[in-house]
Amino acid sequence: MEPRNNVTYFVLLGLTQNPKEQKVLFVIFLLLYVLTLVGNILIVVTVTVSKNLDSPVYFFLASLSIMDVMYSSSISPRLISDLFFGENTISFQSCTMQLFTEHFSAGSGVFLLLVMAYDHYVAICKPLHYLVIMRQWVCVVLLVACWIGGFLHLVIQLATIYGLPFCGPNVIDHFMCDMYPLLKLVCTDANVTGLLVAANGGLICTIVFLLLLISYGVILHSLKNLSQEGRRKALQTCDSHITVVVFFFVPCIFINARPANTFYIDKSLSVFYTVITPMLNPLIYTLRNSEMTNAMKKLWKRNVVSYRKQALRLP
Repeated sequence: MEPRNNVTYFVLLGLTQNPKEQKVLFVIFLLLYVLTLVGNILIVVTVTVSKNLDSPVYFFLASLSIMDVMYSSSISPRLISDLFFGENTISFQSCTMQLFTEHFSAGSGVFLLLVMAYDHYVAICKPLHYLVIMRQWVCVVLLVACWIGGFLHLVIQLATIYGLPFCGPNVIDHFMCDMYPLLKLVCTDANVTGLLVAANGGLICTIVFLLLLISYGVILHSLKNLSQEGRRKALQTCDSHITVVVFFFVPCIFINARPANTFYIDKSLSVFYTVITPMLNPLIYTLRNSEMTNAMKKLWKRNVVSYRKQALRLP
């Protein structure tokens, strides 16, 4: 995306032009972003510190939290700043960097959700071979493959719009830099480029979503062979993952798996899967997981006891 044109910055129209509404949204999004950071960082710290959470599922969960922090941080801080200061301009280079971080972390997260579904399938359908199949080096390789997949997705997205001329206007009807709003500003025929962007982003979301549905269909079908207690634990494990999958992929497919057109509802849906979903992930995964909640309670108690001991030692 080297600027071979007259445009050096873009103007983001944001979610609203009403100053009072901007202040209300500033408070809401600031609270959501803080909850996102605290919740996901708490998951990473808990999994890293707790010895009982050394299974692959928690390794992938901590990795997903890192990706959620990256994804949310590529969008929320600028959105919050624009709402507070009213400065809604973004340079060409900053727009490119936002696209880079956004698509890299989101693409990696999509592939990681597929890996987590595979982990659940092995744990439920092949429990006796779980530790053999999901060995530590296998988990690391799968995680690296997710990062590589996200990077390839990013490269394809940016390559499709690299060198396209932006001659003006430079007003983006969105609160962030995204592919389709940018393509509307290209001063040349971008129909083929729009199809390539849809084929990359939309096709990935659709295929991964269908694979996830198939994998969980197989898992649910295999539950009939388990005891009632085993069936309950398996359903509890899958429920949280299915919830995250639906929350993320339904808006993602609606926005990306179509020709390069923009609708008014796109901004609302984008808020849902760029701001709200990364905040919901830690709540969904921790509140439905007794091992995670117990580990967090132990970590909290350990820190409180340590703090009290240090306070008693002070003169």
